[in-house]
Amino acid sequence: MVTSDYMIFSGSSNLPLATKISQKIGKSLGSMELKRFSDGETWVKYGENIRGMDIFIIQSTNPPADNLLELLIMIDAARRASAKQITAVIPYFGYARQDRKDQPRVAITAKLMANLITVAGADRVITMDLHAPQIQGFFDIPFDHLYGSSVFYDQFDHLKNDLAIVSPDVGGIKLALAYAKLLSSALVVIDKRRPKQNVAEVVHIIGDVENKEVLIVDDLIDTAGTFVGAVEALKNRGANHIYGAITHPLLSGKAMERINNSSLSKLFVTDTINIEGKGKSGKLKIVSASDLFAEAIRRTFHNESISSLFNVDKS
Repeated sequence: MVTSDYMIFSGSSNLPLATKISQKIGKSLGSMELKRFSDGETWVKYGENIRGMDIFIIQSTNPPADNLLELLIMIDAARRASAKQITAVIPYFGYARQDRKDQPRVAITAKLMANLITVAGADRVITMDLHAPQIQGFFDIPFDHLYGSSVFYDQFDHLKNDLAIVSPDVGGIKLALAYAKLLSSALVVIDKRRPKQNVAEVVHIIGDVENKEVLIVDDLIDTAGTFVGAVEALKNRGANHIYGAITHPLLSGKAMERINNSSLSKLFVTDTINIEGKGKSGKLKIVSASDLFAEAIRRTFHNESISSLFNVDKS
């Protein structure tokens, strides 16, 4: 698996994941100098020759916005250093929740991110569990979209005979249906209303959860207010044990406190976001996505199909 024809570099947003990915591939991370001026301005320099090389830059773009800017600067520096092909590996694609103009005078930040990454000089993007799959269409460069279901599958395969998969809202039905097919489980949908940002109210639960093991699936968890509200509503409807499989753990504000105080049995998340310093919880289990990204990188370089990596329909 080791070759000398491509190199892997990492920004500072999620160095632990980048290190795991490079180890799975059998390569060391490339040398990179990253500094910040006293006013916070970012400066990067590749510490080795990348002329004519295929390079993969691993960087999640979760807040603060410095993470996004760092990715753009790394791409630009690689392009100006005559890299042959630049692939942006973005485990968590930030600013994706604003993917349409759903009210007057708002931005479509997902499209803006696509423009910035493309103009900076990326030739390809690899990411996982976009907030809305149609964001792929905002890019005019090759885009590989991986799915977290393949990472979580082994955690729940033994429960599938008694499992109900729950979509926390109507928008997540497609993702929940993929899990339901994968695990041969029933599908349940929560009808919720969102009076304002980061606040949601459960109105109806469509489907049967009484005396069942329940798995709530979603692409991200932020303040956990909506998630915990769903957990308690399901518990009140007679659910046995309630689990969560959420790909991207933003976990801002009082998220960890809410999770710890909830009726949740266990929350499974991936390491697409570095949550060091977010606090600890006995209910939280991190499942690494490094194997998936490592194989995607390897296959991309060798021009092999990676469709099996994001084919969620294994049933």
